[in-house]
Amino acid sequence: MSAGFKVLSLTDRAADRIKAIMAEADRPIAGLRVGVRNGGCAGMSYTMEYAEAVKPGEDVVEDRGVRVFVDPKAVLFLLGTEMDFTTNKLASQFVFNNPNQTSACGCGESVAITPVSADRLPAQV
Repeated sequence: MSAGFKVLSLTDRAADRIKAIMAEADRPIAGLRVGVRNGGCAGMSYTMEYAEAVKPGEDVVEDRGVRVFVDPKAVLFLLGTEMDFTTNKLASQFVFNNPNQTSACGCGESVAITPVSADRLPAQV
């Protein structure tokens, strides 16, 4: 999807937290891999893991000094998403502000996401 569409962006807080986590890794890390998987009461959940290298077909997003690899199966679900990191009295967590998300479960562990269709593709950047 390298036609100029921005798949994912990071806030300063998210980038700073990712850099801190990667600095503490026990092995060399090339970036963070982000995706979605089926599961949970709302149907899908976001996934994140260390990435030692880019996999074939992945989009590579470089934002605020961080490399994020986007699973090719997740691109249409994540297109236009902003990844943030929030802290409150009870939790510190990454938050996905996803314009394609249609609902979320009460526990906050899973979401319903509608993939972007050709008629809803954003303008090229």
